[in-house]
Amino acid sequence: MDLKTMARDKLRIESFRGDSRAQLIGGSAAGLVVLLVVMLLVLATCGGSGSSGAEANGKGGSGGSGKEASEAVVEIAPKDGADEVATSGALRVSAGKGKLTEVTVKEGKGGDGEEVEGKIAPDGASWKPATHLATGTKYTVNAIAEDSEGRESAKHATFTTIVPKDTFVGYFTPENGDTVGAGMPVSVNFNRPIAHRETVEKAISVTAEPKAEIEGHWFGDRRLDFRPEDYWKSGTKVTLDLNLNGVEGSNGVYGKQRKTVKFTVGRQQVSVVDAKKKTMTVTRDGKKIKTIPITSGSPQNPTYNGKMVISEKYKVTRMNGDTVGFGGEYDIKDVPHAMRLSTSGTFIHGNYWTPQPQFGEVNASHGCVGLFDRRGGGDGGTPGAWFFKNSMVGDVVEVKNSNDATIKPDNGLNAWNMDWEEWTAPQ
Repeated sequence: MDLKTMARDKLRIESFRGDSRAQLIGGSAAGLVVLLVVMLLVLATCGGSGSSGAEANGKGGSGGSGKEASEAVVEIAPKDGADEVATSGALRVSAGKGKLTEVTVKEGKGGDGEEVEGKIAPDGASWKPATHLATGTKYTVNAIAEDSEGRESAKHATFTTIVPKDTFVGYFTPENGDTVGAGMPVSVNFNRPIAHRETVEKAISVTAEPKAEIEGHWFGDRRLDFRPEDYWKSGTKVTLDLNLNGVEGSNGVYGKQRKTVKFTVGRQQVSVVDAKKKTMTVTRDGKKIKTIPITSGSPQNPTYNGKMVISEKYKVTRMNGDTVGFGGEYDIKDVPHAMRLSTSGTFIHGNYWTPQPQFGEVNASHGCVGLFDRRGGGDGGTPGAWFFKNSMVGDVVEVKNSNDATIKPDNGLNAWNMDWEEWTAPQ
């Protein structure tokens, strides 16, 4: 409003005041009301709209919040848009002049994929992932930090991990959904040699319900087995988690698996073969259920001693001496009810070519354990047929009192032939 206008308004007010006095002297109450209304309107017009809440409370400003920017600084490594990022050791989020309050890392450009587990340090200065990242994957990072005044600062970044030229996988036993016997270890065989064995083992977990202490043991650079100290309890639920995608197994060679496998322990069955007595006693969940006459390895070819786990079952199979170092000594094309006990060729199987009276009396095989049977495997009433029907992969066959050495723990799924102290010792 200019000076001339203000002067005119003042004159109007003074004139109006004079008129109002006359009316009041005349006793007009209505005139007083009119006077007050007009004065309020004039004052509002003179005040205009330039004043603000900030001016009214003495803080000044332009009508905004007046809040200063946060002093906290969020840093994300690798930098936004980076490619060929390492799957381990490269991702880190930190805060300067403040503390991290929230960090989210997810797969996908839009951050709509699986979340990466991680933890903010107790002092709030940094965040690291709990595990390695996957290869050839885009990640989205969102982080928030607060300064000492509680003011927030945020940062966003995306990056893509390395795409390896060479990869490896692990082939596992048992399979997802299997029901197995109590002697079944978890065995992982890798298709390429593993140099960084500790790193690979950390990326594999085996858990059980009910809980059990489970440890891994390496046999060379391609095989890793897991087992508890004693046989699994009946009904145990076991979970194998293979988080190998992004793990560098050897220089420049990365895993590409991310898989969960679950299996159930059906029962605890242990069949003890006494090579001297030429009998086998079958015990299930602590209860003896059957004793069977057997024939085992001859004095020239004795059967291994030790705890052996059934790894395969065949109703009928061929056994050829050429495949296990016995030349042309035998080639039986229709061995009934055969169950593998070792990689080197030890089986427990039906035997129709030995006269029945010799079972329990003579050890005459090339190292296998034989049970009387009929040719073709169709007769359900023979000892061979009964044992086949009442056995499952993962059951234990323990041989004692034989004139041979104890079988090696990596010759088949025979981890139980190594004591717990040796199994868990650093490798």
